[in-house]
Amino acid sequence: MVNFMWSLVASIAVSLISLIGIFSLLLKEKLLDKILFLLIGFSAGGLIGGAFLHLLPEALEQSTASTVFLYVIFGFIFFFILERYLHWRHCHKEGRCDIHAFTYLNLIGDGIHNFGDGLVIGSSFVLGIHFGIITTLVIIFHEIPQEIGDFGVLVYGGFSKAKALFYNFISATTCILGTALGYKLSTNINDFSAYLLPFIAGGFIYVAACDLIPELHKDPDLKKSTSSFVAFVCGILFIYLARLLPAH
Repeated sequence: MVNFMWSLVASIAVSLISLIGIFSLLLKEKLLDKILFLLIGFSAGGLIGGAFLHLLPEALEQSTASTVFLYVIFGFIFFFILERYLHWRHCHKEGRCDIHAFTYLNLIGDGIHNFGDGLVIGSSFVLGIHFGIITTLVIIFHEIPQEIGDFGVLVYGGFSKAKALFYNFISATTCILGTALGYKLSTNINDFSAYLLPFIAGGFIYVAACDLIPELHKDPDLKKSTSSFVAFVCGILFIYLARLLPAH
């Protein structure tokens, strides 16, 4: 029961990240771009570190290598299909992402994404509070730049600022539903997390390699490229150091 309560608190925290978009209105566009650039680098590193140093080692303890890496491929393909056919892209430049022209499609895609995050959070807390907290941090790192971008997309698409915050938050609360379901499935179905963790790891790798890192390559400025690379490495190191912390 304690682990379940921790998972619910974690999913609520992730849902509240959707409100961070309001801070983008308080910053000058040039400063926001610099912050986002570093956040994207750190997020990419966090996802790579989360996949290879956090989720996959745990999955390999529960299943065979051939099964784990097969599900990594399934996860990678699934995220590719979502992006390719449902136009679910992670836009990080406020108001400049043409693929998000249909704001309601963006909300639906975001809701599915957040529900998936919830499944992972719920399953991870079944394995332990320490494991669940690290998993939640990985998700939060990625959610911050994404939610700032999604808020900008909704405003750009015609929503008022208040409406954009409200609908973005409602979309984010699917994370709580996913957490409850993920926890229940993990406690009632044998080896559920052994299949879910590598699947999500494949998704993390896809998002980092195909969405976030290409964003970092778009800016030719050497100083910004170096700073984003440092942020990327810091994201990986953070996950590595978090794994070394004692569980109690």
